[in-house]
Parts: sequence; structure tokens; C-alpha cells
Amino acid sequence: MWLIHKKKIHDQTDEWLLEDFRKTGNSSSLGGLFDRYSHLVFGVCMKYLKNEEDAKDATLQIFEKLVVDLRRFEVKKFSYWVHSVARNYCLMVLRNRKAMHYYDDENSPGVDAFVESHQQSHLVEHDEDEARLQLLEEAVKTLNEEQRMCIEMFYLKKMCYQDVSEITGFDMKQVKSHIQNGKRNIKIYMEKKANEITHT
Repeated sequence: MWLIHKKKIHDQTDEWLLEDFRKTGNSSSLGGLFDRYSHLVFGVCMKYLKNEEDAKDATLQIFEKLVVDLRRFEVKKFSYWVHSVARNYCLMVLRNRKAMHYYDDENSPGVDAFVESHQQSHLVEHDEDEARLQLLEEAVKTLNEEQRMCIEMFYLKKMCYQDVSEITGFDMKQVKSHIQNGKRNIKIYMEKKANEITHT
């Protein structure tokens, strides 16, 4: 029975597996996609991370992430989409490594030196930055779903317009429009909140 079910899963198209997972949460459908594309994701990870164990870990992390992402986004062509997700994930890992390398480098000022030199002179500015970041997070949450998705992908996940378009299903014009309108709405929200604080 198990073999018959497995054969059925592997005979289905990507589109069928995606739709089945979105509707039912059937882990077998996601497993079918994993069996079909894990080698592709691993290859992308090896290309960027240059280490087999890191690439294996990244492949598993990416597919774990898909459990959530595939319920949020309407994916039209899985092979292209998962390639884009893998690439962006690896680039994020490399950016984080570069940042850690800077602070761990014996020739750099280091975290302790950075904090010590700034904690007095920039205390007020730091508090203001924290407040602005918190306000920005609140503003993003007020956006409609389309604007929020595009803003998060473009600015937080550092995706290009083309990647955002492929993942969301919006055309390039719509993506740019959602980002532009989202930025405007964020600015309006933050200015409104700032005025409310000023007049209280």
C-alpha cells in the first residue's frame, strides 16, 4: 500500500503536488517535491557555500522553510522558484558570515570596542533608532498583503524585482507599484505617529 501511494506521489506534476500540499498540508506531497528537487537545491548551495556539510544543512533548512512559505505564496513554477529561494538563502548566509568575520577579525575594532566607544556618545541616538525600528515594524504590519509581501522580499530578503515577481505571481509593473505604494503608506503611518507623539 505504501509503495502504491509513493508511486502515485511521484507520478504527479509539480503543480498537483503544490496544490495538494497547500490544500491538505499533506507532507507526502512536499516530500515528493523534496525528492525531485533536493539535488538541485544542494547544487545551488554547493555553488555558493563551497562546503558539502554546509550545503546539506542549508538544503534541509530551505525545505523546512518551504513548509511555511508555500502556504503564504502562490508559486507558479516550483523549479525556478526553489532555485531562487536557495540562492537568496545562501546569499543571506554569506552576508551574515561576512558581518561576523568583520567583528571577529583581529584587525577590526571588534564588538566590545564598538559598544564601548558608542554607548555614551550615542545613547540617545541609539534609543531613537530603536524607536524608529519599532515604528517601522508597526507600519509594515498595517500594509495590505500584496504590499507587505513585496516590501519584505525586496528590502528584508534582498530579492530583485524579477525574483519577487516569480514568487508572488505579480508582473514586474505590479511589483514596483506595490513597493512604491507600500513605501508611501509606511511614510504616512510613521509621520502620523510622529505627530501624535509630538502633540501629546
